[in-house]
Amino acid sequence: MTNTKETQTKSSKPAYIAYHVRNNKDEQGESFWTRIGVAFPHQDGKGFNLLIETVPLDGRITLRVPTEKTEKSE
Repeated sequence: MTNTKETQTKSSKPAYIAYHVRNNKDEQGESFWTRIGVAFPHQDGKGFNLLIETVPLDGRITLRVPTEKTEKSE
């Protein structure tokens, strides 16, 4: 069995942040973004471990590169 620590890079920062995105039904058309997890690359660079805290029933899951703004809000 593979240990999670073995498949992550030496950095403890995720490569991507996973968001659940739902479209707003009102006139403004803005979407609601909720952080639901993170993704860490494998050491061999051929895949990712996706650590999800919750699974949405609707909408979509979007992976985004972390920015200074998202790192400060953690």
